[in-house]
Amino acid sequence: MGAQRIFGLAVMLSAAIGMTAAFAQAPKPGTLESYRDWTIGCDNRDRCEAVSLLPDGGDWPDAPVMLGISREAGAAADPEIWVSRDARGRETLSFLVDGRKIATASSVDGEASMQGPQASALAIAMARGGTMEIRSGAKRISQPSLAGSAAALRYMDAKQGRAGTQAALVATGALARSAVRPPPAIPLVRRAIIPNGAPPPALWREELTALGKFTGCADEMKDSSSPPDLHRLSKTETLVLVPCGAGAYNFTAIPVIATGIPGRRAFRFAIFDYQPGWSEDADHPMLVNAGWAPQTSTLQSYAKGRGLGDCGGSESYVWDGARFRLTEASAMGECRGAWHWITTWSAKVTE
Repeated sequence: MGAQRIFGLAVMLSAAIGMTAAFAQAPKPGTLESYRDWTIGCDNRDRCEAVSLLPDGGDWPDAPVMLGISREAGAAADPEIWVSRDARGRETLSFLVDGRKIATASSVDGEASMQGPQASALAIAMARGGTMEIRSGAKRISQPSLAGSAAALRYMDAKQGRAGTQAALVATGALARSAVRPPPAIPLVRRAIIPNGAPPPALWREELTALGKFTGCADEMKDSSSPPDLHRLSKTETLVLVPCGAGAYNFTAIPVIATGIPGRRAFRFAIFDYQPGWSEDADHPMLVNAGWAPQTSTLQSYAKGRGLGDCGGSESYVWDGARFRLTEASAMGECRGAWHWITTWSAKVTE
């Protein structure tokens, strides 16, 4: 066997091992850190987001403005700074730190963002500054707190392997930008195609009784206004979302897989490679405000920490034919005015 062929086989084997590792990677979403009036988190791809918070104990403003800094991993990535608020039309926003205008950005319907040198300059100024203003024309629309912004950006530098390099925002050093480590490989999740056809037959009375006992949700199932939701997964399997409690803005459900003929279907708890946020038992998953999208084989769970929606956690899963695989997770641990939740996990879906 020639050396060239051996080398080619080695490359193919290495690629196959890498692909298998990507498919088999167990989800481990990133965690969030808070530094005074800023919170930050990074996902499994080392993409990081820092978001401003209302000062601790502060009142919700009449016209809230949210400010964030995000950055992809890798040597070539620059920070992006974005602003979100409830507004209509076009306007130009000015960003001032310690009274000096550092950057401007065009806003459309309350959404604005900037990248490149201007965003880098503003991020550095925010980390070094004491006060910040965002203006629309001559009108001041927000004074985001900069307390903790330097610590949050230092954390970002460290998590992305930029500390000690010229690409860092706070922890700068002499190392070239090329010294920044590359992003980790993205996990791959293969989704099963959901067959078209008539919806699954409704559960019989005997099946409802058995399901209530199996899940421990018999009392909640007595409410006829919220019966179990049935969704076809395959020719032989049905996803059943069993209602199991409700609050002012969160509705819980137990995901169960049903198999067999109508009237005598058997039930088992759905399997997840990463348990949804409200699951207390590894064998008993619990979803919140669950939603199912058959076109993408996606099951979602979205739990709000309070009605304003400025804290909580969400997960998206794809059915792979045997279990639900995590494809995206986001969270906001501080109930302090940040309605944009930070992504802590992402995967690529394949067929």
